[in-house]
Amino acid sequence: MNSLIERKSYLNKLQFYKDKDFIKVITGLRRSGKSTLMELFRNKLIDSGISKSQIQFYNFELPENYLNKTWSDIYFEIKEEKRSFDNSSVIAENENEVNKTKTTYVFLDEVQNIVHFEKLVDGLYASENIDVYITGSNAFILSSELATLLSGRYIEISILPFSFQEYLQAREIDFTNAYLNFEALFFDYVNETSLPKGVELRKDGFDKIYDYLEAIQHTIIEKDILQRHQINDKRAFINITKFLSSNVGNTLSPSAIAKALKQDFQTVHHTTVEKYIDYLVSSFIFYKVNRFDLKGKKQLATQEKYYLVDVGFLKVLSGKERTTDRGHILENVVYLELIRRGNKVWVGTTRNSEVDFVCKNSIGEIEYYQVAWEISNNETKEREFRSLESIKDNYPKFLLTTESFNQDRNGIRHINVFQWLLSE
Repeated sequence: MNSLIERKSYLNKLQFYKDKDFIKVITGLRRSGKSTLMELFRNKLIDSGISKSQIQFYNFELPENYLNKTWSDIYFEIKEEKRSFDNSSVIAENENEVNKTKTTYVFLDEVQNIVHFEKLVDGLYASENIDVYITGSNAFILSSELATLLSGRYIEISILPFSFQEYLQAREIDFTNAYLNFEALFFDYVNETSLPKGVELRKDGFDKIYDYLEAIQHTIIEKDILQRHQINDKRAFINITKFLSSNVGNTLSPSAIAKALKQDFQTVHHTTVEKYIDYLVSSFIFYKVNRFDLKGKKQLATQEKYYLVDVGFLKVLSGKERTTDRGHILENVVYLELIRRGNKVWVGTTRNSEVDFVCKNSIGEIEYYQVAWEISNNETKEREFRSLESIKDNYPKFLLTTESFNQDRNGIRHINVFQWLLSE
């Protein structure tokens, strides 16, 4: 079992922005692999000839690295270490002493644990020959003063847990073997977890994975949300979390959720529901997908869909079995893969139908995706194809299902979803 998978797309982004005048901000759920990505990138730097003395790494999940220290203490500590390295790099050239200044690469892990961390980051960014990389487990770090201070001067790299391909690599399974039972492996993937350390636990049994996921969600909800935002009505917050996780892939609105809770004898105003959902999205447990009016070519402000960052949380958050709704589970996995590949994603709507995903890739090209577990039933087949056929433009359209028998129709490509998930 190997959780130290080389996550090429993320490493390529870090390599591209190396030494460029941006702060590299790596965001994502707790335990999604941010620290490991930093470790992989530091190893790449060393392999490229950069001295270990040029690299400074601070893990702010460890209290000894920040307790009884102000942001300025840490700032001057970093600067002093760099100064020591620079002085040691003085070399003799033509009998003259020349200061050979080199870049110092500073990595700050879970930087949001530092009070006024934005001042620390701003100070380092303004310093010469310092390339800054930070991670955070809450979108708070980009909705705080940091975003105001450094507007236009940072680049965000949002990391997700393992893809289906990375999950199989971690299990050391040769996914190029066409005779594998991909459906069984996919059910392992969604029934366990896609979090790197969680995959390591599979050898110890599902109960260990469940305990691990439960501990993570408890930390996120208690520490990152309830305590940070001083939420007193814990019961309401937990019920909203359960409602969202039980309705993955369904269109929802704060008003509809408030109404549903009222039927369960709990009164929560829809503005409170909206605020609590924002906290969950900011902590990267859920991803919100807006609807897009395909006829009017505009984004709509109501009836969004929500997807879980890891389907493994479904059992923990709502007690819901993952096999009860295979279609929405598959849809969730496809959504995560689409954003993992750098797409902007919306739910497409027309007057009479809905398209699961409207995507715009990194170079601005549009694609449409419909997702279904299977289309062996004629009624299902007609519904899924009709949604795509109702779009009267020439952009690529795809229907992803678990079936391998090709059923292309009217320019719509039918693709086996497992092969699609495993493609580059």
